[in-house]
Amino acid sequence: MDALLIAGLVVVFFAVLTVLRSVRIVPQARARNVERLGRYHRTLQPGLNFVIPYIDRVYPMIDLREQVVTFRPQPVITEDNLVVEIDTVLYFQVTDPRAAAYEIANYIQAIEQLTVTTMRNVIGSMDLEKTLTSRDTINSQLRGVLDDATGKWGIRVNRVEVKAIDPPKTIKDAMEKQMRAERDKRAAILNAEGHRQSQILTAEGEKQSNILRAEGDRTSAILRAEGESQAIDQVFQAVHRNDPDPKLLAYQYLQVLPQLAQGENNTFFVIPSEVTAALTGVSRAFTESLPKSAATREVTADSAAEAAAQEAAQAARAAEEAVADATEPEHRGGPRQLDAGPLTPDPLADLQEKREPHHH
Repeated sequence: MDALLIAGLVVVFFAVLTVLRSVRIVPQARARNVERLGRYHRTLQPGLNFVIPYIDRVYPMIDLREQVVTFRPQPVITEDNLVVEIDTVLYFQVTDPRAAAYEIANYIQAIEQLTVTTMRNVIGSMDLEKTLTSRDTINSQLRGVLDDATGKWGIRVNRVEVKAIDPPKTIKDAMEKQMRAERDKRAAILNAEGHRQSQILTAEGEKQSNILRAEGDRTSAILRAEGESQAIDQVFQAVHRNDPDPKLLAYQYLQVLPQLAQGENNTFFVIPSEVTAALTGVSRAFTESLPKSAATREVTADSAAEAAAQEAAQAARAAEEAVADATEPEHRGGPRQLDAGPLTPDPLADLQEKREPHHH
């Protein structure tokens, strides 16, 4: 009885184990290869799958998702004989589980070694400067070679990225010095450009300022000349309109004589001989009785004559002092007098002679 119970339990256990071994559940984006009697039979797809226990052998699952593999830095010699260490990152995906399992023993190691050899071939044809600045070119060349080589392994290489390029320390120091020199050069160029631009703007500003100042001076000179012209024209018209008496002109002529000797640099000037005649005319003009006008009718003849006499005496005294100052000896450094007789006819004397018959 006990033997039958034990045999029954063994049969049940064997049946349960058989059922469990005949059912295989494969997750999404996974695959499993099945061998029947030592030969590849099929690939299990995601979901519920049934196999023949004890006859079919199911291999471990293969990940069909894109995988990322980082390889350790590898020393590579450039075209200019410099050793640099390059760290790469590989992105690949298994597209054929059967080929990945039966065409290559370890596709991860195979991809790493193929990446190293291809990278050495690519970097060996470039110098250091080109290697540092041509990462896109290196990535595309590596991807092309790896994709062609891994296609028969059921693997597709999506991307190959150069993560780091580490040159030797001496090269780094030299590159830092070069970069520092380049920065100093650019800074000096920018400073020079700024200084030149500042000078150009300053010159342009001074030019515009000078132009505006010149235009202002020109306008001011034109307005000043127009004002002087109008003033002279008004004076000229007033003189001709009022017809001044020659005696008044002679008196003003004598008033100007003292001013001729007041200049500091006047060492020589000419006094015409008509000064005496002008003085006589002025004296006669102020000593003679003047006709009374509507404005001077209230002034008596005696007071007018006395005032005219005083003014004439002052004018005569001023003229004599001017003549005396002009005729001082040359050894005293004063101006010299040249009494060479009348050089030109005196218009005041002629005008006085013409008017004297009218007074008589």
